[in-house]
Order: sequence, then C-alpha cells, then structure tokens
Amino acid sequence: MNDASPHTRTVVVERDLPHPAEKIWRALTQPHLIEAWLMKSDFAPVPGHRFSFKADWGSVACEVVVIEPNSSLSYTWSAMGLESVVTWTLCPTSTGTHLRMEQTGFRPEQEQAYRGAQYGWTTFMAELETVLSRED
Repeated sequence: MNDASPHTRTVVVERDLPHPAEKIWRALTQPHLIEAWLMKSDFAPVPGHRFSFKADWGSVACEVVVIEPNSSLSYTWSAMGLESVVTWTLCPTSTGTHLRMEQTGFRPEQEQAYRGAQYGWTTFMAELETVLSRED
C-alpha cells in the first residue's frame, strides 16, 4: 500500500520538542491523550488493529501498519476518497525529541484534501505541543 509514486504528494510537519520520546509516544498512542490533541479514537498500538478517528465532520478509517515503541508509528488513513498513510517518527536529540509526521498518498486531483491536511496537521501539531506541555 506504500504508493509513494511520482503522481502522489506528501504532507510533512516536523517539530523539535523539549520532551523525551516516551512522553510523546504516550500522546501518540493513548486514546485519551490522542483525543486531547487530534480526535476521539479507539486506537490500540497493535499491528493490524483497525480503528477510527471521529470528529464532528465525520470519521477516518485506519489500520495500524507499524509500531516501534518510542520510535515509529504508521497507520493507514482513509476518508472521503483519500487513501493515505500517516507515519510518525521520533528521533532523540540533545534537547528532547525531533518529531516528524508524514502523510503520503495525495493524488493530483485531491488538491483540497492536500491543502486541508497541510493546515490540519500544523494545527494538530500545535495542539499536541499544548498537551505535552501540561501532561506529566
């Protein structure tokens, strides 16, 4: 399903965060924390687990592809005709963790979804930083 063909585009949002990878990992994988910065979900950190994100505008059907605790998380993201993959990568730094979110699979005719994801993930990342700053 990793269709990173030249005909698709990718949204990437990266941040250097002053938190250990373990803390960020919890915010990416624990449903009550995911809900605080992204959407309500029935996520479980188990490869092959099917789950969904729910919001007032609708829902996203997902399946866990990769789980490497405190390092890498990847899941499919299917909504409104978009079939994509979201990958989170956590790399320790001297001051905390470099967090990278990459969503691949936007076809050329999905300009609105692509632009929406650029805006959405930037907003979600800011919310994640807020959650991390108050979580302990």
